[in-house]
Amino acid sequence: MSSTTMTFGDLKEIMSRCTGETEELSEEHLGADFTDIGYDSLAVLEIASQVQREYGLQIPDEAIEEMNSPQDVIDYVNTSLAAA
Repeated sequence: MSSTTMTFGDLKEIMSRCTGETEELSEEHLGADFTDIGYDSLAVLEIASQVQREYGLQIPDEAIEEMNSPQDVIDYVNTSLAAA
């Protein structure tokens, strides 16, 4: 996995490890709310935890609370990595 940017495929892999289900997930869902695609707040916390470990980022709770869609996660990670 690249440590310089996060792609949809990278996030999908992380989401799969966290929940075991991403077969239905496609790039069409990038802007969809996590709740609309079957992920609750606990799943989002687990996804954020995996992202932190794999990308060496510290994600504040406030930022996690604002991650409402897969695109929000990708944007946050890539912005944070670019600033590092």
